[in-house]
Amino acid sequence: MSRYLKMPHPFKSGTLRRTLVIYLLIACLFPPILFSVYTYSSLHSILTGKIRSGIDASLKQEATGMENMLNDLDFVSKQFALDGRLAELVNRYLKASQTYDKAEIKQDIEDSLNLVNFTSPNVGLTVYYMPKAAEPVLFNNLPVTEGFSIDNLPPFVQYKGAVFHGPHRTQYKNSDNTVISSLRVVRTEQQTPVYIYLESNYNLFRKILNSALYGMKVSHYVFDEEGDALFADDGEPPLDPKQLRYEEIAASGGCPYRGYYLFGYESPQGWKLMTAVSKNEFNREINDWFRRLALLFAFAFGFAIVLATLVWRKVYGSIRKVNREIVRMTRDREAPVQYMQVEEFDQLLGSFQDMKTTVNGLITEIGHNERAKYQLETEKLLSQINPHFLHNTLNTVQWVARAGGQEEIDRIVTLLVQVLQYNMGKNSLIVTVGQELEALRHYIELQSYRYEDELSFSIDVEPGTESIAMPRFLLQPLVENAIYHGQSEEGGEIRVVVERQPDAPGVLTLRVTDNGPGMNEETLAGLLEDEGASRRGMGIGLKYVKRLLESYYYGSGDLLRIRSVPGAGTTLSVHIPIRSEVELYDQSAGR
Repeated sequence: MSRYLKMPHPFKSGTLRRTLVIYLLIACLFPPILFSVYTYSSLHSILTGKIRSGIDASLKQEATGMENMLNDLDFVSKQFALDGRLAELVNRYLKASQTYDKAEIKQDIEDSLNLVNFTSPNVGLTVYYMPKAAEPVLFNNLPVTEGFSIDNLPPFVQYKGAVFHGPHRTQYKNSDNTVISSLRVVRTEQQTPVYIYLESNYNLFRKILNSALYGMKVSHYVFDEEGDALFADDGEPPLDPKQLRYEEIAASGGCPYRGYYLFGYESPQGWKLMTAVSKNEFNREINDWFRRLALLFAFAFGFAIVLATLVWRKVYGSIRKVNREIVRMTRDREAPVQYMQVEEFDQLLGSFQDMKTTVNGLITEIGHNERAKYQLETEKLLSQINPHFLHNTLNTVQWVARAGGQEEIDRIVTLLVQVLQYNMGKNSLIVTVGQELEALRHYIELQSYRYEDELSFSIDVEPGTESIAMPRFLLQPLVENAIYHGQSEEGGEIRVVVERQPDAPGVLTLRVTDNGPGMNEETLAGLLEDEGASRRGMGIGLKYVKRLLESYYYGSGDLLRIRSVPGAGTTLSVHIPIRSEVELYDQSAGR
């Protein structure tokens, strides 16, 4: 008895305290760990998609700005090169020999330049250029750099009859901005070609390629129509443009390339635009979220440890007090228990006090009621006999029948085992029509051994209904009633039909018909009443079916129907709504 007086070592293997601490730690730490892993995975996926979508949208916005800029340059260059009036003025200027006439024409052309430039704010420097003339720059709206030339401009793309160059430094004398320029041949009568040279306005190119749109540092690469890269940002490029080919980048499938994520856009004008984002910059927001998540996890971890400790102390301390009460019972059975002001354990102690009272009463009466106690224990043991004993006994009979070559007995026992196994609930409470029919066929085959040629059975099943969910053990009671109360002197016929209701495809009909003597309206009206059904011997089966339908379908008043004509047999039919297995479980549980 002394082993109950002292609690075991707190962390000895197998002790409740050790188990409780381990389980509490697992219960408290597993949710934050699972939450952290799931949250990080979800956030990583969401943020990656968000960042990629934002970069793609910003890239497309920049590309649209460049396309509009090239379209403006193309439109204005056509006005200067192909417009009949301006082309005629240039022709007249080149043919004029008088200085006064040339000055007047030049003034008219420059006024036209200023007018067009005023109405097209995206156009900057405009120059009529004749390379082989003594003074190549014929007309211009802004001063140009010394040694103005188009020979060394980087080629970009040919588009709608114009040649575009860039990005390059402007040839406007008072600026060092990066621009895109266009060059188009002016329609004149001169053998020496004359070109109209246009540049994008001031810092328009820098406004279009703006890292502020991305919310992170990015580097821009512009590709010409040949796929060669031209760096478009100030400073040193993070990736050597000479080693970049747009086709190779597009084939990378969004994977990091030399430590950078690359995003590209291919313009219908023939050029391509790409942004390069370093992996650190790309993952900056993700890493910020990860750090916050790590901080949250650390807090949750600490909180879990504190909570586990508090719960452990409260529960284990109460268990120690319960243990002391048990020890006190071994010494003084009459002493009342001492409550600890914890509702759950006080309930336990209250039950323990009731147990002490009961035990004391039993001990007092034990000498006078030994025989009654023995009989009570015997009945208790008998009531606890495992129902599988019958199943095991039948298996023994089956084995003996097989050993003796009694194939028919073997088959009967096999069918009985299968029917009992199904009826005793080996399967789920919810089954399919196919499973219910399979068990019914076993039952019918078993009954055929008894009635031989007195009864014939048929089962008609509408194709596609075998997978419909239904309550288990619904058809057999109906067939059993038909067997025992529908026999005919000329040979009984029992037909089972499973089909969808023609006028309501969402309703399944289970119908059992016999050709027995039938019953009159008075008997039929009282059949489903408990008392009347019991008198006819049909109470158990039909009451079970009624309660089963009430449990799974909220009432069976319209679901179970009986139709009978004296001398023409009886039909029992069940009409149940077609529902999923989950819906049937929820409805039976009252949810």
